[in-house]
Amino acid sequence: MPAIVVLGAQWGDEGKGKATDLLATSQPIDFVVRTSGGHNAGHTIVVNGEKYATHLLPSGILTPGATSVIANGVVVSPEALFRELDGLIERGVEIGPDQLVVSANAHVIASYHVAVDKVSERFLGKNQIGTTGRGIGPAYGDKVNRVGVRVADLFDEGILRQKVEAALDVRNQVLAKVYNRRAIAVDAVVEELLSYADRLRPMVADTSLLLNNALDDGRTVLFEGAQATMLDVDHGTYPFVTSSNPVAGGVCVGAGIGPTRIDRVIGVIKAYTTRVGSGPFPTELFDDDGDKLQRIGGEIGVSTGRTRRCGWYDAVVARYASRVNGLTEFFLTKLDVLDSWERIPVCVAYEVDGVRHDEMPMTQTEFHHATPIYEFLDGWGEDISKCRSFEELPKNAQVYVQALEEMSGAPFWAVGVGPGREQTVIVHDR
Repeated sequence: MPAIVVLGAQWGDEGKGKATDLLATSQPIDFVVRTSGGHNAGHTIVVNGEKYATHLLPSGILTPGATSVIANGVVVSPEALFRELDGLIERGVEIGPDQLVVSANAHVIASYHVAVDKVSERFLGKNQIGTTGRGIGPAYGDKVNRVGVRVADLFDEGILRQKVEAALDVRNQVLAKVYNRRAIAVDAVVEELLSYADRLRPMVADTSLLLNNALDDGRTVLFEGAQATMLDVDHGTYPFVTSSNPVAGGVCVGAGIGPTRIDRVIGVIKAYTTRVGSGPFPTELFDDDGDKLQRIGGEIGVSTGRTRRCGWYDAVVARYASRVNGLTEFFLTKLDVLDSWERIPVCVAYEVDGVRHDEMPMTQTEFHHATPIYEFLDGWGEDISKCRSFEELPKNAQVYVQALEEMSGAPFWAVGVGPGREQTVIVHDR
């Protein structure tokens, strides 16, 4: 049975939750796993007409029979985790005692991470990165600086206190002397983190062992990406990126499995492009078309509430995502948003200082100065939300999908024609 990776092929918000949900309902999925990021991520899933948003939790939490896993590569805010769980339970979602597992080695987001994140972002002024202010970057910073707190530390007060003291020894100096903010008390942080221990303890396990054993037993494991390729700290539009590796290679590190375990790598990509926060965006629109994409597409961030920047489909980004992730296929989402356009531009290359680039420019400076080279495809001018097979799509919609497939570097497995679970057209059946 396979290990399947679903990840974002643009700047996030592509509809990864829909792809994960479709896979989980089209075949038995035993485990759905988050391997990077924190509660700065967001998936919107529509089930039986009801809309659900997950942030830290894998979207598989809504799939009966599947175990959701928060693996070691994730940074966990216990407060956010329990708030999200309680919100689903209040809406009538049944979550069994064995339905959620958290890695003992996952790092914890503490209150001081949030404080530092918010104050440092304000300090940057016009040079802000565009973080969510939820402590993600500082938590990952502590992890690589080897002063982080891990989930398992919440069960040993002595070790927890030592680690919090070590982290705050530096953090408090920065807060007080650089940002003119009050120092954070060690006792208050330790007390808060210990308050989560009893509820968290039954969920905690060695998730690397759990997942490898599951694969050995022939069970299906779905690895669900957060953020996206162009937000990867190594391969994205640095420094306007997240603090982890949401590319396919990061799945292996973030879950403790080997690369030979993975069978499929599915890149989720919109039929146009969006981005939240700061950073370069070659096809971004500042006109009525951009406003129209935002309005029809409902482009508001699930986790942040921020309006997304909108632009046309970027085949250069698609090819780049296909290459760095080794994609076996794409899932194209939100094709229905384009129903009313007569002609649809598609970025096929960039021009940088008079030079054509068919692949991603090598340097940050070049990408900042890239202007899109467009080809124009005919629109279809009709509602496609009720189409359930590729042949039912209008001819021009079929041509649009086929043209994008040819220029994007991997075959298109499926196309989303609406937000619902059933609003999906299979292009190449697996």
